[in-house]
Amino acid sequence: MLLVDGSVLGLMVDMIHAIIEFLHLFFAGVLAGEELVICYGVRTVVAVLDQQPQIQLRHALIRKLRALVPATFVLTALSGIAAMSLDGTRAVFDLRCLAALGLLVWVVATLFGTVPINKNTLAWRPDAPPDNWRILVGRWERFDMARCWAAVISFAFLVAAVGMV
Repeated sequence: MLLVDGSVLGLMVDMIHAIIEFLHLFFAGVLAGEELVICYGVRTVVAVLDQQPQIQLRHALIRKLRALVPATFVLTALSGIAAMSLDGTRAVFDLRCLAALGLLVWVVATLFGTVPINKNTLAWRPDAPPDNWRILVGRWERFDMARCWAAVISFAFLVAAVGMV
């Protein structure tokens, strides 16, 4: 029901904007939180295990997270694209662009860093990994750190943008 002055339509548009902002904040926060937990929680615990249980746990984590993390990213990216189309000031748009840049860094570190290493890691035998397995884990950890902080900084820019709306 559209009123003559458009107030019902305006209210509906405002509600849709709020839902899009909420979803984007939610998914970006989940992505940043998941990255923080892996980087500073799981990774540090896994590192103290002996070789065989460490590799078995790495295999299990890769298998579990290789669907969850990309799904969270896709939802973050799609809601981010929708949020970028919302009305806002130049400053809000710039902050959203910086958040998107953080996600782009996350994607590059993922696709060219952790994903290839994870794929190779799944081929390791826990009782006989390659001689350089610790070096490869160290390389993965550096990419993981980049992913973590890219997601966290992206989320911070998004929070700032939403705070300015």
